[in-house]
Amino acid sequence: MSKGLLILVSAPSGAGKTSLVAATLKADSHLTVSVSHTTRPQRSGEEDSINYHFVSHNEFDKMIEKNAFLEHALVFGNKYGTSAAAVSALREQGRDVVLEIDWQGAEQIMGKYPDALSIFILPPDEATLRERLTSRGQDSTNVIEHRLSEAKLEISQAPKYEFIVINDEFDQATDDLLAIIRAARLMTARQIGDNPSVQAILSGS
Repeated sequence: MSKGLLILVSAPSGAGKTSLVAATLKADSHLTVSVSHTTRPQRSGEEDSINYHFVSHNEFDKMIEKNAFLEHALVFGNKYGTSAAAVSALREQGRDVVLEIDWQGAEQIMGKYPDALSIFILPPDEATLRERLTSRGQDSTNVIEHRLSEAKLEISQAPKYEFIVINDEFDQATDDLLAIIRAARLMTARQIGDNPSVQAILSGS
């Protein structure tokens, strides 16, 4: 059994990344998500160790000193990081691991793991992005404007990713995400390494 896929999913705030990843995980039992560490405050309805591992800035910095993160980044004044040990353990079990990750973190991982599958989620247009950020009712007008400003920088990173999914129709976008992941599992290198039937056919036995 080879290692599971490492799947990077990035998007500007409000593009629907979290909802799409949740729907994808529900549809494909072989997928799992890595729960990130963050210093940002816990929002209403979020659960520690389910949505994020919520830690203090001091705890986060200690983890950096111990090289505990696969990647880490500062986003909107808060720190986010992915546990290297947790991701490695899941992949060794053959699980395909999804990282919901900022472009800064994705860039770090792409440099270390060129075989990582990278997917960027885009909104259909700026007006839709603004509407989604506003309808969440979680942020002030100033915060929303700041997020929209940051979104331009985030969106400019999309060409660095292997795939782009436009989240206009949610069900279609979910299907597109699943299609990309299923296609990655069928890549020649993985089929030769993992599939006994393919190995037998190729060896002529």
